[in-house]
Amino acid sequence: MTTIQITKGNPTPEELAALIAVVAARAAAVPAPAPDPDRASNWATYWRNTRTPFHPGPGQWRASAYP
Repeated sequence: MTTIQITKGNPTPEELAALIAVVAARAAAVPAPAPDPDRASNWATYWRNTRTPFHPGPGQWRASAYP
């Protein structure tokens, strides 16, 4: 069991309860899943975020504003 010691200030019982609730929730939190090792990093797949080239033609100026 870990002990929490208040070294400065005079917290109210409500403030202590809030602190304990946050610490307990943090301790009980499920760790984030590990990244998939088979997936390439975002740096390696930067081309996925680039836009497709513009195609000339009637009315294409409207399409140039859409992703």
